[in-house]
Amino acid sequence: MLTVEPASAGARLDRWLSARLVELSRARLQALIRGGLVRVDGIATKAAHRLRGGERVEIEVPPAAEETLAPESVPLAVVYEDDHVLVVDKPAGMVVHPGAGRSAGTLAAAILAHAPATAGVGGPRRPGIVHRLDKDTSGLLAVAKTQAAYDDLVAQLAARTVTRRYLAVVHGRVRASEGVVDAPTGRGKRAVTRFRVLERFAHFTALEVRLETGRTHQIRVHLASLGHPVVGDDVYGEPRVRSPVPLDGYALHAMTLAFVHPAFRKAIECTAPVPHRIERLLSHLREGS
Repeated sequence: MLTVEPASAGARLDRWLSARLVELSRARLQALIRGGLVRVDGIATKAAHRLRGGERVEIEVPPAAEETLAPESVPLAVVYEDDHVLVVDKPAGMVVHPGAGRSAGTLAAAILAHAPATAGVGGPRRPGIVHRLDKDTSGLLAVAKTQAAYDDLVAQLAARTVTRRYLAVVHGRVRASEGVVDAPTGRGKRAVTRFRVLERFAHFTALEVRLETGRTHQIRVHLASLGHPVVGDDVYGEPRVRSPVPLDGYALHAMTLAFVHPAFRKAIECTAPVPHRIERLLSHLREGS
């Protein structure tokens, strides 16, 4: 059971679900909707149904046959690596885990090829992957090479001792120099996001965003709730408001990741440079300010 956030009012049902159930392809979701397996407030409806906000959405997904993950030699941008931990800089457009209709070119398959020892760590189809990023979000992601490292990093995430900072470019001029959003997201669990203004433009703002919790789409939901959706986000943002330059994803980049090494117990801090696609957007905005 999912609850539609007020910020998602006007979104198509299939697109809204696709953003939350990333393991299912859009085609698979549409087939489930056509089959009456998706109900909005108890009523089966169409894929193009526009949500109002506040509805409760139920979905029945028939069990799929167990799949195995095959390694793929896809290039990885490795930021840190040793015998216990791997940190990679994921590009926008790459899916983290394979799902129905999305079985090739995933980060999971690339990790399995790069570090075969991760097979079975944390699950058969998510080798060592401790947390995830949306397909259209770029940046740093931690991978455990051993089960002990995996358990330790998951515990650090649960204890909120892992530092995750993002660069986000949002629509509108954010007035407050800094702030915090403490509000539940889709499944009703507490979610906390802190932000501070890095740079203001005529109609946009660049923010540094820090996660205290790690709920699904937390940053995108929280910033949209302030009236400042992430540029490129047509799920929580306004679909008709486009990026002023081609973006190829969201203007959201996980730029800093810090944690305690699970074996050596020393502080590890990794940074990822701002990708060219977001630099191009910022340059355009600076020229127009």
